[in-house]
Amino acid sequence: MTTTRKGILTTLIILICVTTFVLVQGPIAQSPEYHNFVDKRAFLSISNFFNVLSNLPFIIVGLMGIYSLWLSGNVTILEELKVAYLFLFLGLLLIGVGSSYYHLSPNNQTLVWDRLPMTLSFMALIAVIIGEYISLNMGKRLLYPLLILGGVSVLYWYYTENNGSGDLRFYILVQFLPLIAIPLILLFMKPTFSHGNRYWWLLLSYVLAKFLEHFDDFIFEALSTVSGHTLKHLVAALGMLLLLHGYKKRTNMETLINE
Repeated sequence: MTTTRKGILTTLIILICVTTFVLVQGPIAQSPEYHNFVDKRAFLSISNFFNVLSNLPFIIVGLMGIYSLWLSGNVTILEELKVAYLFLFLGLLLIGVGSSYYHLSPNNQTLVWDRLPMTLSFMALIAVIIGEYISLNMGKRLLYPLLILGGVSVLYWYYTENNGSGDLRFYILVQFLPLIAIPLILLFMKPTFSHGNRYWWLLLSYVLAKFLEHFDDFIFEALSTVSGHTLKHLVAALGMLLLLHGYKKRTNMETLINE
């Protein structure tokens, strides 16, 4: 068995095990405390001003990515997967809009518009990485099924919440399975392009963002001027900015080998 096949098999086994573990837990409802962010300061008549404003970098980086893909053409991508890269940055832009809307009035109804674009970016990213590291055709074929799966996971959670038996399990899988799959793919598969370390930087920024989110209260008490959730937005947007910069610098690995 080749290293690539071993890598794919190992990845699939781990993902199946994690999926099974999550699904057997039973329904997981959204905690009402999730919406209780520590920084509730208003400014210019905008509620939760800093958690709203800190979404602006998502919009900026999203627009930068779309501009680079469709107008300037200064990024190195797989042209056959151009739509996937577009969804990645379009999702980022919509995260900025949806998250801003959510933080104006945090509740389950507004949270839907925060989570839907997140799944758009998550699923587009995994399709891109599959295309770059495993198989271009596989990445193309999986893109739309993955996008649909991501959207359905959010709508299913919202439907179950409205019917009194909230269930986050499928959304949890959509959000966190890529965190398991992507490192394994990066470790076991051969990259199409250089600067693959930017995907590691993106993963690191996401993990750091979740850490900041978890310690929202503690960070605000320690710093007094900014909360962990506000910093989460900034760090996550920085990770995507670093990835976009890597797309502009990278080179096809076959070109490097032949030079």
